[in-house]
Amino acid sequence: MISAIFDRRSIRKFLGKPVAKEDITEIIQNGIKAPSSKNRQPWRFIVVQGKEKEEMLKAFRQGISREENECALLLESRQHLDGAKHTATIMEEAPVIVFVMNTLGKSMEAELTAEERVSEICNVQSVSAAIQNMLLAATEKGIGSLWICDIFFAYAELCEWLNSEGQLLAAVAFGYPNEFPKARQRKQLEEVVVWRD
Repeated sequence: MISAIFDRRSIRKFLGKPVAKEDITEIIQNGIKAPSSKNRQPWRFIVVQGKEKEEMLKAFRQGISREENECALLLESRQHLDGAKHTATIMEEAPVIVFVMNTLGKSMEAELTAEERVSEICNVQSVSAAIQNMLLAATEKGIGSLWICDIFFAYAELCEWLNSEGQLLAAVAFGYPNEFPKARQRKQLEEVVVWRD
């Protein structure tokens, strides 16, 4: 497990080689072993591949186009739209895309009480732990992965296409890597840790 943590990379170039259903199943099984707040297990995974991926990409690109030309949801993030377009190309190349839902999530427009907000934060932490487990399980199998948040540029379009209960939180691309990037620079321990004795 420790070696998988150190070896994991965000992969943006994939081989055309398909990933076996058994491997994706095992990766997701590792995801659902993650801890979750109050054992709510608020996750659902929608696996997209083949012809369905083409329809999903169409929805994703429609959302990016809307963000460029019409009613932008993420107006202050427009400088990242080129990155989102590149992400669509990565998703097209990856054999498998897994959309990750928070089954207990509230709408992004919902006004939350303090208690609901705490619950929402705890559920997002739980789902994020499941995603990290999946990334590490994929690394252990020699399968590359990319945790994708650019989906928020096409949030409405993807939610409509997915037609699934819950809140869309992320997508993860899986496939055999066609690149082996070096580790990216990390902050030093003393920059991020405060010891209180």
